[in-house]
Amino acid sequence: MRIYLVGYMGAGKTTTAKRLSSLLDIPYYDLDQLFEAQFKIEISSFFERYDESLFRKLESQLLKDTLQFDHAIISTGGGTPCFYDNMKWMNENGLTIYLQMHVKSIVERLKTSKRKRPLLASKADEEMLDFVREHLRQRNIFYSQAHILFKGESMKIDDLVQKINEKR
Repeated sequence: MRIYLVGYMGAGKTTTAKRLSSLLDIPYYDLDQLFEAQFKIEISSFFERYDESLFRKLESQLLKDTLQFDHAIISTGGGTPCFYDNMKWMNENGLTIYLQMHVKSIVERLKTSKRKRPLLASKADEEMLDFVREHLRQRNIFYSQAHILFKGESMKIDDLVQKINEKR
């Protein structure tokens, strides 16, 4: 079984993937890390050198490459489900889980994140809040197509494991 974690940047997809991997004894992969390893460039540097459309095209191809993993948890990038029918593809090829979070919770996490986020690099706090609110509104159309919708702020990993086992 392939499990795809989707949600906005900072929603905890990678952290959740690691925890699920341990509990379910299934390896996890982070799509952003796979991208950086394959193309030998950090995503923030890629965005500086190239445009987002090339990134999304390569990311979509890399997503399709996850078919090689029979049993895996894949943490996707925040925009992955929103391009090239990726959400539909993930739903057809695995179990999708949307880690939902409130806009203010996401912004607080992003402000303290050590990881560079190219789409937020130059934004002040209020600007970031407005950007995330609008961006999340647009992306929710895709995220909400997931098989499982799970509240990130009050996440109890055992509850998520139970939901996954019910879908197996």
